[in-house]
Amino acid sequence: MENKSHAMAAGLFVVLVAALLAGLALWLTRDHNQYHQYEMTTKDGIGGLQPQAAVRYKGVPVGKVVYIGFDPQASGNVLIRIAVDTGAPISATTFAVLGYQGVTGLAHVQLDDAVEPPPPQPPGASGLPRLWLKSSPLSMLADQGPALLGRVDEVTRRLNDMLGDENQKRFSEMLENISGAAAGVRDLSTGVQHTLTQRIEPALADFPALTADARKALQSLDQAGKNTAAVAADLGQTVQRINAPEGPLEQIAQGTQSLVRAADGLGRTTLPHVSRAADDVSRAARQLGAAAGGFSDNPQSVIYGSGRAVPGPGEPGFAAPTTQP
Repeated sequence: MENKSHAMAAGLFVVLVAALLAGLALWLTRDHNQYHQYEMTTKDGIGGLQPQAAVRYKGVPVGKVVYIGFDPQASGNVLIRIAVDTGAPISATTFAVLGYQGVTGLAHVQLDDAVEPPPPQPPGASGLPRLWLKSSPLSMLADQGPALLGRVDEVTRRLNDMLGDENQKRFSEMLENISGAAAGVRDLSTGVQHTLTQRIEPALADFPALTADARKALQSLDQAGKNTAAVAADLGQTVQRINAPEGPLEQIAQGTQSLVRAADGLGRTTLPHVSRAADDVSRAARQLGAAAGGFSDNPQSVIYGSGRAVPGPGEPGFAAPTTQP
């Protein structure tokens, strides 16, 4: 009986200790936070994501993954359900993306906000609101893998073409040309060095004298400029005196106006009188000429008068002269 009682006591003790440990575990793992559940659906693979995986909002833990399965509304899509703390600032711009931790390959759900709100998604069959799940960088890399491999293959083929025998021959010729050009540059450098030592340096030795001559020339130009300025000032004063009121220019203008008025008076009065006097003198000269002609033809007319003039042809009493046989 004693053995049975000891065994029963030991069993009760083990059961009690197990119950205490279970209660302690439940007490230690209890969670008094309140959560909102959201769903996400994607056609990409979610390798590394497990239930109870962490959910982070901008790196801060705010919840966990509670369910992973298939979406009954979209064939082939994966459905992820998460529980997020009610204090997390989930808004219409919030989206989700899978993040990976180092080399372990374990994934978690990373929440962030977009600049502009994405189009809203209708609730799922469970009635829970849905968030947009964007493709992870690894998924995007996997999608672009075939295209990248194709480009790598094309680059490899072009490298093989570029490194062919013919191109290698061209590269060798190009290297020889570069070597020849380098030799030419070396010779040119030697010639330039010789020019610098034989011609430029003597010219530089004469440069101080040239500088002194240039300084003297500049001083002469400066003095000439000052003289020109003085002449210009004197010329300006002369012009001012000429243009001054009652100055030479105004007096010349007044004299010109007086000369114009005198010429106008001469043309209006004096010249007509002179013209009439010239006409009278001309008539008198003609009469005097006619009198002198008559005296020359008939001098006795001074004593006896001029007599009757002989009728001319066509006049009454005209008789043609007779000719002697």
